[in-house]
This record gives sequence, C-alpha cells and structure tokens, in this order.
Amino acid sequence: MDANQQEFRNPFGMDEACENCPELCGPRDRVVHGYGDVGAEFVVIGTRPTAAAEANGVPFTGDGGGERVQSIFGDLGFVRSPPDAAAPDVQNVFFTTLTRCRHPEREPTDREIETCEPFVNAEIRMINPQIIVPVGGRPLRELAIEYTTRRPDSFDVDAEHATTIRGRGFELVPMKEPDAMTDADADAFVAHMRENVLSRDYRQTKGRQSR
Repeated sequence: MDANQQEFRNPFGMDEACENCPELCGPRDRVVHGYGDVGAEFVVIGTRPTAAAEANGVPFTGDGGGERVQSIFGDLGFVRSPPDAAAPDVQNVFFTTLTRCRHPEREPTDREIETCEPFVNAEIRMINPQIIVPVGGRPLRELAIEYTTRRPDSFDVDAEHATTIRGRGFELVPMKEPDAMTDADADAFVAHMRENVLSRDYRQTKGRQSR
C-alpha cells in the first residue's frame, strides 16, 4: 500500500457532486469513484458501476458480477476480504470504471465516457500500473485507442479473454464481463495470471523498475 494512503475510497479527491453529464446526474444515486491501493501494480477497469456497486459506492462489489471479480482477485491474493464485502480489503490492485455514474436503463454514451476520460487517465498516470485489466469490450476498445498500436475494432474481448496484450508502458490482460463469465472462464483468467503474469518478473519484461 502507498505509504501516504489513509483509506481506499476516492483517494484522488474527485468531485462527489459532479454535474458534467446532465443525463446521469438525475437518475444516479451517487458518484462511484475508483477504489483500492494507489501504489498498485494492477488496475481493473470496467465500463460503469453496477447497481450493487452504486449502492456500496465501490466498483466491482456486490451482485451483478462484483462478487465474481472479488473472488477472482481473492484467488490471486489481491483481495483479503470475502467476495461479498461492500468495502473490500485489497492490496496491489485498484478498481475503477470508465464512467463514475450509472444510468439505470442504458449503457453510457460516447460523450459520457469522453467526459470521464480525464479521471481514468489521471488514475492511470498517478498509479502507474504494470498491468491493466479491462473488463468487457468497451474498456478494452477505449484503452486500445490510447495505449496500443492496434485498431480498436480489431479487439474481441471473448477472444482476448485471459491473454496478454502489449501496450504502451504496461500490459493489458482482458477479462470478459463478469455476468457473461462461466466458471471455466474465471478459472482460465486465474490460470493465465498465475502462469504468465505473476510467475515472471513483468517489471523487467516491460523495462520498469520495482516500486
């Protein structure tokens, strides 16, 4: 954990009363900021908060796939709390989403993702991770625009699930949407991380120095 970090919630002091997206301000219950270890080497990025994450105020928590993600990262040693924890006890991982607000009836628009993009980019720059896990096709394509040399439309998250993609300054390890994941998919992701990421010195591979 970063020596100066006092709590996992909203470590970058983003605006709790943001009104940049008018169509999201009314229906949202709260702004859901990134959560986790600000000294992490792994950042997990989804599209938007689920209903359960909005209720908890923490990305990737509760039902709607959150418990599966917490279970996966628990198996990998990054989460020290039960999968159903509303405020997980994490180490070396930071959870966030492309947009901080949830519309109950639809996915975020391109404009809404663009509006939140500075927040996501700030987290990536400040945390400076070794590995980014885009969860779902939308985060994978959005990250491809900024951080890979491939065309965004060349990515298929089902085909790329549990593989490693070289990016600019870090590597991507895509994950399917948790709700669409089978137990076999979850096991494949854990196995790939153990065998191909955690088993090697990915810092040296990427020309990075240890923290």
